[in-house]
Amino acid sequence: MIALKNVLVATDFSVEAEAALNYGRTLARAFDATLHLLHVADNLYLRLGSDTFIPPPELQADVEEAARKQLHALLIDNDAVPLRTRPIVMVSTSPTLAIVEYATSAGIDLIVMGTHGRGPVAHFFMGSVAERVVRTAPCPVLTVRHPEREFVTPDTLVATARA
Repeated sequence: MIALKNVLVATDFSVEAEAALNYGRTLARAFDATLHLLHVADNLYLRLGSDTFIPPPELQADVEEAARKQLHALLIDNDAVPLRTRPIVMVSTSPTLAIVEYATSAGIDLIVMGTHGRGPVAHFFMGSVAERVVRTAPCPVLTVRHPEREFVTPDTLVATARA
């Protein structure tokens, strides 16, 4: 039997991540698990900082606060029995490393994330966070493309809510 207690959805607020959140929410509800929603904010100091320019600290704080607000908006749940949720904002220059570190430290049982499905040339130059997470994660990873195959339907949500 599969027992999921902690489901992590990594989001960059894209439509692909929104599709992944639908899956993560449904799985968390079906297994009565806690849904962790993680966004990795870029470390502006390390990314943009140089000898001639140092980003003001309030810029980083503003980026993190905006991400927190978006996470909370995504976690608004109008169901009769709300999910247990944990919104998390981490700061890093490596989303892959941050996702894997969080999954390890929080005892995550399943990571759900969207994939952009870029072509081979774009993939070669930019890489794939999802692919690197699959290779290094301490647990299974479910990747979701948008438009997704419709496994998650309103009927499934209603049946799950009644159970």
